[in-house]
Amino acid sequence: MRQSMSRKGCCYDNAPVESVLHTLKVELVHRTRFETRDQARREVFAYIETYYNRQRAHSAIGYITPEQAELRSA
Repeated sequence: MRQSMSRKGCCYDNAPVESVLHTLKVELVHRTRFETRDQARREVFAYIETYYNRQRAHSAIGYITPEQAELRSA
């Protein structure tokens, strides 16, 4: 078994991922009844690629989308 934190005892390393997973569960997973794992996989992928990264504004990056932030930094 391997610990998921990159530095010993630093809980802040996982905070961004935990935030994304929480949002995913609240906005999609708990609101949807998936008939198969394949359907769940497709819908999670679509949520992340079409909504979360391209349309949803994020407070941590100045209320712009991750796609806009990526374009600005390039």
